[in-house]
Amino acid sequence: MNNRNDTTPGAEDAPPMVRFAGVTKRYGDLVVLDSLDLDVAAHEKVAIIGPSGSGKTTVLRMLMTLETIDDGTIWVDGEPLTHMERGGALVRADPQHLRRMRGHIGMVFQHFNLFPHMTALKNCMEAPITVLGLSRDEARERAGELLSMVGLGDKLDHYPSQLSGGQQQRVAIARALAMRPKVMLFDEVTSALDPELCGEVLSVIRTLGREHRLTMLMVTHQMGFAREFADRVCFFDQGRILEQGPAEAFFAQPREARTQQFLRAVMEAV
Repeated sequence: MNNRNDTTPGAEDAPPMVRFAGVTKRYGDLVVLDSLDLDVAAHEKVAIIGPSGSGKTTVLRMLMTLETIDDGTIWVDGEPLTHMERGGALVRADPQHLRRMRGHIGMVFQHFNLFPHMTALKNCMEAPITVLGLSRDEARERAGELLSMVGLGDKLDHYPSQLSGGQQQRVAIARALAMRPKVMLFDEVTSALDPELCGEVLSVIRTLGREHRLTMLMVTHQMGFAREFADRVCFFDQGRILEQGPAEAFFAQPREARTQQFLRAVMEAV
């Protein structure tokens, strides 16, 4: 099945921001991703849904180089991610290339992963100083602006233990944005939150999508949010994209029986 995106206006005129070309991931005999082809256009917002074990989170972890790939190539903004060009051929990337490419990508995880001994402000300052080489003053100004943008301008000196789960997740979003990524990844960012806290995090993501020219990939179980927010929805099943399309059409008229079955089960569980 050809998984490439042909639904994004103008996609045929510009190279994709993210491209998976024949990417396979195995754990022993278990194939987690099976020859995945997926193009994501610049500034496109893609929701990835599907049952547990279908390969959704592996897609994001590969983009963050947290997982290796067994076959195929991943490209980000026209450059190979886990490979590099040498002598006219693609070879495995060295650590320097991986670090440089990883700088284009920000990821927000399910469980926040904040440094508990640092304030919200310092959590957002650390990587720009150590990785990007920003001065402490530059990093502090950037971190303060981003924390204000996510509604935490009055929590700069609070430690993670002094913040609610929703506030911690918003700090994590600001921290990822502090690296000025081209691509933002969200991995089930509301699943560890109480339902009443989900709204504040989703509101921040809505604002990002509306006001910032970011390419965004989101693994989510929030079907209503995916329908409202995403340009495109990809349904993964058994390591492949079984069905994809513009969000409204995807949810209104899913074609595949397996997609229909999954959506019914998710909706009944709400």
